[in-house]
Amino acid sequence: MPITLDGSCRCGAVRFSVASHTPHPYQRCYCSICRKTAGGGGYAINIMGVAKTLTVEGRTAVYRAELRDAEGRCEISSGRRHFCARCASALWMADPNWPELVHPFASAIDTALPAPPSRVHLMLGSRAPWVEPEIREGDARFDEYPEESIEQWHRRRGLWVE
Repeated sequence: MPITLDGSCRCGAVRFSVASHTPHPYQRCYCSICRKTAGGGGYAINIMGVAKTLTVEGRTAVYRAELRDAEGRCEISSGRRHFCARCASALWMADPNWPELVHPFASAIDTALPAPPSRVHLMLGSRAPWVEPEIREGDARFDEYPEESIEQWHRRRGLWVE
């Protein structure tokens, strides 16, 4: 049975719950979108949840980031970052390309999360110059995205919650 993750915003106006097979907060994303919208040491940590189990109390707003390439062309991200409409706490990200998934930010989760045995530092190529990643022995590093999914990472380590 998946674990139920309960979360909330800073002011308490939004509360949510989602079932997760992958509760270990092991990914640290250093992209400018996560860094600037979710903060947290220059990175954000996403977990994976089952979208059909997401329940929400309170009013959220959605932000879709502009993505600019090296030539300055811009497109709007398909990812929808949900945040509290009152206090602006980052809550979760969802993308219609993967409608069965929702990715709550670990920083919004109130349920005690298990400590991961190692971490993955991703999008290091986008990190701010002032950010000094705390990379420990056994941690993986990627300038962009790793090929291994959140599900694969948990399953390979025997951490998938049935």
